Amino acid sequence: MKGIPYISAVGALLYLATATRPDISYTVSNLCRFNSNPGMEHWKAVKHLLRYINGTVDMKLTYAPSPSRSNEPFTTYTDADHGGDTDTGKSTSGYLVCIGTGAVSWSAKLQSVVALSTTEAEFVAAVEAGKEMVWMCHLLQELGYQVKQPSIFRIDNQSALTVVKNPEHHGRMKHLDMRYFWLRCAVTKKILYPVYVATEDQAADVLTKALRPPQLEKCHILMGLVG
Repeated sequence: MKGIPYISAVGALLYLATATRPDISYTVSNLCRFNSNPGMEHWKAVKHLLRYINGTVDMKLTYAPSPSRSNEPFTTYTDADHGGDTDTGKSTSGYLVCIGTGAVSWSAKLQSVVALSTTEAEFVAAVEAGKEMVWMCHLLQELGYQVKQPSIFRIDNQSALTVVKNPEHHGRMKHLDMRYFWLRCAVTKKILYPVYVATEDQAADVLTKALRPPQLEKCHILMGLVG
């Protein structure tokens, strides 16, 4: 790998993933894990991603009123991939916040704990999304917009949805760090409100796993990426 600009290329892709291209956030997040000791397979993955960027170079985030999201100041999706990192067994959290037709905030990040089930992985991902939503509410209020409570976020896992809504399911999750139970408190106080969304309509899916072209195109539409 001597003489191959792996870190420089990944750094440039990271800037792009952070600023205007949420669809590559998951891939770039994975590539960043090997900055200290990359191999040729990782470099091939970087070149593959660069070819994808070259083929979609005209894609851009577009912002306009959305009839399907008109009742909400912003729309939030949250998802997780259970045990996606085979080296550590950790899951990837992903969330996407849209205003109108376009995404304004997103994240694809490896979780700090090892989730014992898909439910736990989705719950931890929802906590991160919830914190971003509260910050977004405060920002909009500072700008003079009145945000109606509770703010809705969308999960595609029925079990995680049940755990978030019902404190009586505490037994399944009691081993988690207490800071994760902030989400239940926020839901109880009607600051946040979780709802179910079908997997095919889960815009955050692209932030947690590699998708086939039809699914990727659907996520492009949901996050406002237009070519």
